[in-house]
Amino acid sequence: VRLEPGLHAPMYLFLCMLAAVDLALATATVPRTLSFYWFDSREIGLGACLLQMFLIHALSAVESAVLLAMAVDRYVAICHPLRHAAVLTTGTTAKVGLLALARGVIFFLPLPLLLLPLPFCGPRALSHSFCLHQDVMNLACANTTPSVVYGLTAILLVMGLDALLICLSYVLILRAVLRLAAWRERLKVFSTCVAHICVVLAFYVPLIGLSVVHRFGKDLAPLVHVVMGNVYILVPAVLNPIIYGVRTKQIQRRILSLIHVADR
Repeated sequence: VRLEPGLHAPMYLFLCMLAAVDLALATATVPRTLSFYWFDSREIGLGACLLQMFLIHALSAVESAVLLAMAVDRYVAICHPLRHAAVLTTGTTAKVGLLALARGVIFFLPLPLLLLPLPFCGPRALSHSFCLHQDVMNLACANTTPSVVYGLTAILLVMGLDALLICLSYVLILRAVLRLAAWRERLKVFSTCVAHICVVLAFYVPLIGLSVVHRFGKDLAPLVHVVMGNVYILVPAVLNPIIYGVRTKQIQRRILSLIHVADR
């Protein structure tokens, strides 16, 4: 995207943000996971665990916000095409990215701060190879009601609201598409949203699955918790570049040209 001037559009800038968030999330989790499996390093300090927990949840909130911004971009491009260039400028896109980052930090910084003063006792075994709020909170030996309430509120106000607004944007897009007379025009317009819909599903389906396992899967085998946690972290990061690489011809052409130049 940086090398190709034709890709300096809001959708591709949001795609860069998505890639940066996925890279940061992988950096925060994968090294620790690999040390667990490769070197049998089974311990992590409380401070490091809380930091990792904050990064996972804050970066997930940033990714959710970027997905919402991409949905709004598709809505404006399809429903108000004449206003798209004026509404979503490069400056506006950058401000949206900074706002998404600030929102993630503000909403999820209290999570480790609420857990830090609490005592931890008993078997301090996590359900995953990395630290998640619900998992760490279950190890505390004191009243965790404030942490439970705040964590649930933050999730609903951030991811829940984002998901609702994404659904609303696609309802409006679908209504605009159905107003088109020809089926070919409908398919052509809606095909521009397919990649984004796949990315949204790749993010929210594992998130919902992990939440369900945490809430109702106390009697499930530990392997289920481990698998769902790894799916939640790895699936979006793995699928996002593949989905957009396959669905976006401009990115395909630029990557192929870079490969041809490297071969020479």
